[in-house]
Amino acid sequence: MLPKEILKKIKRLEIKTSRLVEGQLAGSYLSTFRGRGIEFSEVREYLEGDDVRSIDWNVTARMNAPFVKTFMEERDLTVMLAVDFSGSMDFGTLTQTKRELAVDFCAAAALLAAGNNDRVGLIAYAEGVELFIPPRKGRRHVLKLLAELSALKPVGHSSGHAAAASMLMRVLRTRATLFWVSDYIGIDGAKGLKALSRRHELVPVLLKDEREAVMPPVGLVELADPETGAKTLVDTSSKEFMAAFAAWITEEDTSREALFKSLRAEHIEIQTGGSPVTPLTRYFRRKARLGRH
Repeated sequence: MLPKEILKKIKRLEIKTSRLVEGQLAGSYLSTFRGRGIEFSEVREYLEGDDVRSIDWNVTARMNAPFVKTFMEERDLTVMLAVDFSGSMDFGTLTQTKRELAVDFCAAAALLAAGNNDRVGLIAYAEGVELFIPPRKGRRHVLKLLAELSALKPVGHSSGHAAAASMLMRVLRTRATLFWVSDYIGIDGAKGLKALSRRHELVPVLLKDEREAVMPPVGLVELADPETGAKTLVDTSSKEFMAAFAAWITEEDTSREALFKSLRAEHIEIQTGGSPVTPLTRYFRRKARLGRH
């Protein structure tokens, strides 16, 4: 049984997110993820203007009148949420941490998918896989998924992208839309992500805090690695340190861009303190435009 405060939090999150994902975002989602293909619907009498190539000759012969096959778009999708819960996701200098933003994003994406009768699943990881919920349909399933994600207290602190990717390669039997939510700091699972991107539609979701790339010159500061716990004393007034810090930020940005390029995936970027709905809407609109060309 989940604590009452978690259930109350999910109820507030559902109300907040449901208002945001209605309307234009829902339409953008539907036009972007149209389904895996076309499936047979029924046979009906031929009408003027119908494509003669759709005539069902067996039925036509039996009924002694022309009949055509009709088809409908298959809308049975699987949306999988992969969420990084490593120590670096606890960072946040505005109104929320990156981990809290990850939960908000998952709420928007999951409720949107559930509203279109798609299956939704989840994998959350830190050093290893901390939580796995197989894809299922239904709003009740999604609310339970979000409640368990909100209540999760990971055992490990380092990033285990590779372990999560390996598990998804084993358990996802059919093609899925896979939102991979992380700050992509020190990514260790590039090989696994590339394998997933060949089998599924992988959408990197990059979470950032605007002050991660800024180090104010305030003198001696003790810095702690959120994933390893290692501490070090640095002089933020030192030009050498500031140059090394700037070089590290550039290296991280370059590594992320190279990873996304190798995945052939357009990423969604969201800043802490912001709503995930606007970046999602922009992404869906771009995907819909590309699909029409």
